[in-house]
Amino acid sequence: MVNSAPSPIATRKPSKVEGIKENSNFLREPVASEILEETTHFTENAVQLLKFHGSYQQDNRDNRTKGQEKDYQFMLRTKNPGGLVPPQLYLALDKIADEYGNQTLRATTRQGFQLHGILKKNLKSAIATIVKNLGSTLGACGDVNRNVMAPPAPFKNRPDYQYAWEYAQNIADLLSAQTGAYYEIWLDGEKAISAEENPEVKAARQRNGNGTIIHDNEEPIYGTHYMPRKFKICVTVPGDNSVDLYSQDLTLVVITNKKGQLEGFNIFAGGGLGRTHGKEETFARLADPIGYVTKDDVYDIVKAIVATQRDYGDRTDRRHARLKYLINDWGVDKFRAQVEEYFGKPVAPFKPLPEFKYHDFLGWNEQGDGKLFLGISIENGRVKDEGSFQLKTALREIVEQFNLSIRLTSNQNVIFYDIEPDSKEAIQDILSRHGVGDDPSKIEPLVRYAMACPALPTCGLAITESERAIPGILERVRALLDKIGLQNEHFVVRMTGCPNGCARPYLAELAFVGSAPESYQLWLGGSPNQTRLAQPYTEKLHHNDLESFLEPIFVYFKKSRKSKESFGDFCDRIGFDAIREFAASYEPNTTNAANKSRHRVNLKEEVYSKLKEVAESQGKPMTQLVTEALEAYFQNLS
Repeated sequence: MVNSAPSPIATRKPSKVEGIKENSNFLREPVASEILEETTHFTENAVQLLKFHGSYQQDNRDNRTKGQEKDYQFMLRTKNPGGLVPPQLYLALDKIADEYGNQTLRATTRQGFQLHGILKKNLKSAIATIVKNLGSTLGACGDVNRNVMAPPAPFKNRPDYQYAWEYAQNIADLLSAQTGAYYEIWLDGEKAISAEENPEVKAARQRNGNGTIIHDNEEPIYGTHYMPRKFKICVTVPGDNSVDLYSQDLTLVVITNKKGQLEGFNIFAGGGLGRTHGKEETFARLADPIGYVTKDDVYDIVKAIVATQRDYGDRTDRRHARLKYLINDWGVDKFRAQVEEYFGKPVAPFKPLPEFKYHDFLGWNEQGDGKLFLGISIENGRVKDEGSFQLKTALREIVEQFNLSIRLTSNQNVIFYDIEPDSKEAIQDILSRHGVGDDPSKIEPLVRYAMACPALPTCGLAITESERAIPGILERVRALLDKIGLQNEHFVVRMTGCPNGCARPYLAELAFVGSAPESYQLWLGGSPNQTRLAQPYTEKLHHNDLESFLEPIFVYFKKSRKSKESFGDFCDRIGFDAIREFAASYEPNTTNAANKSRHRVNLKEEVYSKLKEVAESQGKPMTQLVTEALEAYFQNLS
């Protein structure tokens, strides 16, 4: 019988953040006091606690001026289990973005939305509006369970998908912070009207389970100090890796019988991608199979795993505080044994599973009950209006006219579902009028499967560009592939402005991880289905050297790949030593010599945006348009 193991706080010097949590009165102070002050920003202690409430304090680094106060603003992140965004909530977020934010929404890689550019004076109104419209930001950040992910596909004839949605919501409720601070601060104590909590979930939260809960505590599962670091969970179905299941702290895989009835769940644990440059003790890690539990035991196993991390996770070094490090240090067997103590019985053996594959569910699809769903690609998750591309307006019109719910995807796209077939033409008309495509086959594949984090100018951790840089990077990669005869080739590309891995780059086939201004670590060898880690190939690649560096790698791939072998699988099979050996002796064809040195010209943002818009409308590469325009200009000069 375990009565909750002694916390590391009792035996080792805790980090500063542990003290902030302990002295916060369950996330109340100093946020509650400082929100009343007429200042542009919060103190450092309040900033740490503000994350639990779903907000990060940022500043626009493009506007930094020496000797002047930073341009402080706030990012708000919503918590949407399984990616569900009801129509009322979507319209509220759209309005908040216009009234308080930077006129854009950003779909995240964890199936939520982010609002950027909110000022401190508007923060309370923004959060209150979200809560009053069936949303929440509580626990979207901070040292708690984050948004619980699930496959976004609304297959009504697939019970396993319906179970994934149901249990994503239930586990999100089970592990939701119970402190009254959120409603006290942002809604003046008024508890918002919400759906009645599942009685099983409510009972499970209070069930002791051999020390899994802390009695007489406002937070029965988390306790006074909450978790050592963030904790990420997903629920998926056999074979569906639309949620990057290997990157999660905890993954539940729905197991049904031949009649489609729920029997239980396979358990994975210990995934995580955050790392720090130059700190070899930090690393990306894939989740391990732990075992299987019946459906009646699922809440208790979740609590047992959370309690193990709560009580044994590292609270001294926040870089070593995620569950992946505990499992790596202990080994799976010791971890499982500790979980079983909290669980009260052995965990059953893992059930066989099919190979996991990635799906994005874009385009028009049957959902299995006579209705349709539509997946719309959103480049880097940024919902905006820009020139003739009016995505934000189009999505708002569709929601207003048809009252449709949205499911956000882990690749930053949106899915409308429960669409009546006779509404299809009208929805296509709205999209067409606003320059938005609904046919995924017309999307450049490199763009379709790519992801990037926001990075500059708002993320304080960003070392270099990501979201603003990746469109140009992908265009250059495509031009290079075309040049060497790989016109039909594409692969998964991900980019981040720092090594924390928010766009999950370490699972990509080709990844750029910010390592210095205008420079990136290059990672190669992940799988197309995101089931294998990539590895670092070079520590610092300046973006101006991209073509000359990648060309020999792509040429080697073209010459030595197996039939239908993907780029990531090739890099993993052939090994980096062989790639480096080929690259060292590679000499471009003389016919390509003129292209060896690539001259670059910087464009203003508005000129680049207009150029991109015209290129897309004419179906031409941007480089071709620029060349044609300059040639015409020089002819006029003569």
